[in-house]
Amino acid sequence: MSPRSARANAQLREASRERILTAAVDVLAGKGFHQATVSDITEQAGVSRGLISYYFPTKHALADELLDRYLEGVHGLLDVEGTPDERLAAVIDRALLTAHRTRHVQQMALGLMIDPGTHPLYAAAEARKDRLLTELEERLHELFRERGAEDPQLEGVMLRSLLEGVTVKLVIYADRYPLEAVRRRIHAMYQLPRPQDDLIEQDPQPAGPMRATAAPHASR
Repeated sequence: MSPRSARANAQLREASRERILTAAVDVLAGKGFHQATVSDITEQAGVSRGLISYYFPTKHALADELLDRYLEGVHGLLDVEGTPDERLAAVIDRALLTAHRTRHVQQMALGLMIDPGTHPLYAAAEARKDRLLTELEERLHELFRERGAEDPQLEGVMLRSLLEGVTVKLVIYADRYPLEAVRRRIHAMYQLPRPQDDLIEQDPQPAGPMRATAAPHASR
């Protein structure tokens, strides 16, 4: 086999694997882990059951891969530079924009996190990514230390709680959630400069009662 053919085959295998993972996110977000079947994922991905089994022997193995990627993405939100205020503003904006663009991913991860039957999967993923999560926490603490916080660890917990709470609401209420207005309010809470540009498309106006949709993951 020529090097070009080997490379092409490797690319095809990687593309198939990514298609399976993308389909798994959609199916798990829409049906939940327990209701979703491997057949649902094969149909969504347009691949054979044997191909899924080749890469992921079990549905749990699929969930493990998805959770590892999710936690790696959370860690990556802190890859920013600048003054403490600039870094904090960037972390807030990156977290909110990521939540907005990947609502189906957030719904999938939240479902695995809070369901008692799958929480051990989430806990195991956090254990595998302990080094990254510890680094994330330490960098948040350092950020708030540089901003002169009295309790940098508590501030890190509060910021993560705030952003994760917004993500939950965004998943539930989809396009009804006034994300841009919330973003500007968070900036003001931390005494950051008022954003000059909108992060996303214009919010629904005015911000009013929110009602859950039947399939919040369907709006991305």
